[in-house]
Parts: sequence; structure tokens; C-alpha cells
Amino acid sequence: MPDIFNELYSGLSKDIFLERARQQLEQGDDGLACANTYADEGKVDFVLAHLLLSEATEDVKRAILARAYERRATLSDEKAEDFARQYHRSFPLIKLEAQKDRLSAQEVRQGKQVPRRGKMLNSD
Repeated sequence: MPDIFNELYSGLSKDIFLERARQQLEQGDDGLACANTYADEGKVDFVLAHLLLSEATEDVKRAILARAYERRATLSDEKAEDFARQYHRSFPLIKLEAQKDRLSAQEVRQGKQVPRRGKMLNSD
């Protein structure tokens, strides 16, 4: 059976994250546990790397990756609100990134390919 998840999403992964995930797996870490932890933190790149290297069903992998995108969107929205309070102005680019992440989550949940979207800013 072909690995549709890897076919759809491997192009989004960066070598540096795959290397880090490999190192963690070589040290005995569980790939799915790491992916879940990173998903809770909204760290999409780390989640994807671990999922590409882990054995799990397509549905499980898609659910974890979608959750990572959704969490990153939530964190971005919170950061935009914090900045708005602190600097007394809006931050529409951060909100735009959150919208893109929510769209990506929907696409993943539907089993669709996520286009490579260049981040306009780094909200980490």
C-alpha cells in the first residue's frame, strides 16, 4: 500500500528538521509521541519530520499534522492580540499567517496537498 501521507507532505519538510527527528529516534524517542508533543506546541516543521519517519495510519498522521497547524494558528492569534495590547495597533500579517495555518489544517484533514506557503514572518 502506498504511503500517501509521505507523497503529499514530504515536499514541505526541510532537511534540518528531518535530521533532528532522526537523531531523536536514534536516541530511542518515540516518533509519534514526539510528533504529538510538538503538535501541542504548534511546531509544524518538527511534527511533519517525525510523522514522515514514523509508522502510523494515514488518518493518525493527518490528525496530528492538522492539530499542529491549528495550534500554531491559535498561538499566532494570541501573539497578535498580545502585541495589539502592548503596542496599541493591529498586526494583520500575524493574523494572515494564522488564517493560512487554519486553511492548511483543513487541507490536511481532507487529505489534500498543502501548497508550500512561504511564511511572511516568524512568529516563534
